[in-house]
Amino acid sequence: MLLVSALACATLAGCGQPQTAELTGAALVERGAYLVNNIGGCNDCHTAMTPQGPDLAHALQGGTLIFQPMIEMPWAPIAPPLAGLPAGYTEEQFVAFMQTGVRPDGSRPLPPMPPFRLNEADARAMAAYIATLPPADASTQ
Repeated sequence: MLLVSALACATLAGCGQPQTAELTGAALVERGAYLVNNIGGCNDCHTAMTPQGPDLAHALQGGTLIFQPMIEMPWAPIAPPLAGLPAGYTEEQFVAFMQTGVRPDGSRPLPPMPPFRLNEADARAMAAYIATLPPADASTQ
């Protein structure tokens, strides 16, 4: 019976999901672009809006939110720029933030920023993509 149990465990261990190769370089940035633009919806708040939608020529360079809550609550009326990585963050700090929702100083952002809890691979991909975007011109802020 012990032999049967050991064989069953060995068989089940082999049935797990296959390990995927860790993405690097252009593939990592491409995955990050997909997550930021199609899953996370980051441009909805962190990119200035035009009548046609987000101004993608200035993607993730910060924006005033055009919506607000209907009830009194803590609220961030301006979404900070993310392009080039948020000011004051290293890439590792930004990855940790996207995994925990906690800033390097221990605080949490106000709504409408959702408390993301990404896995490390997705957080790294998003950070890699965001780091490739040109930061906002300081003279326009």
